[in-house]
Amino acid sequence: MAVDHQKRGEFKLARYTGPLCRICRREGEKLFLKGDRCYTEKCAIDRRKYPPGQHGQGYRKLSDYGIQLREKQRVRKTYGLLERQFRRYFEEAERRKGITGEVLLQLLERRLDNIVYRMGFASNRRQARQFVNHGHFLVNGKKITLPTYEVKGGDVIEVAESGKNIHEITDSVVKAVHRGIPAWVEVDSENMRGKVLHIPSREEIQLPVKEQLIVELYSK
Repeated sequence: MAVDHQKRGEFKLARYTGPLCRICRREGEKLFLKGDRCYTEKCAIDRRKYPPGQHGQGYRKLSDYGIQLREKQRVRKTYGLLERQFRRYFEEAERRKGITGEVLLQLLERRLDNIVYRMGFASNRRQARQFVNHGHFLVNGKKITLPTYEVKGGDVIEVAESGKNIHEITDSVVKAVHRGIPAWVEVDSENMRGKVLHIPSREEIQLPVKEQLIVELYSK
């Protein structure tokens, strides 16, 4: 995949210093950016189900373009990508066989940081990205420090020795039960190891978005 071979610095998470819950409120749904907090009554979007800001509670009708843009922003922020990164994933999805919107989501799900999160080794994707960057995960026995690494069906992901005593990782493994593990991966929590059984179908990707709107947006 072309995006895996770009300069590493370009793939660092955009520096957003504001409240993460504000992003979820802006997009109108939980993006699970704060991990376990999102599953409790402390979740901001459960308490304030309207966009942030002075006019957040006012009615605003979006144009077709606005609806498409919000859908794209929702997916981009869920995976923590810069606009340039997201656009490259879309272009790669267009080049590959299959339905572009579905392929796009599959490419995003196959990122190593997302797999680490999906397997329960991190409470959110931001944390997973940090762990991968620091070399705390192995893919098929080899240390991989690129969060963008494209995982394939059959790959085995495990916590490296350097990460087995990190409290955040061990705590996340314990709490992963209530978050749920996707059916397309299997996890051996005791040995802190997981396997990607197959590439997820659209039905298996737990993301409530209409990806066709993103295709329409970029096709203009």
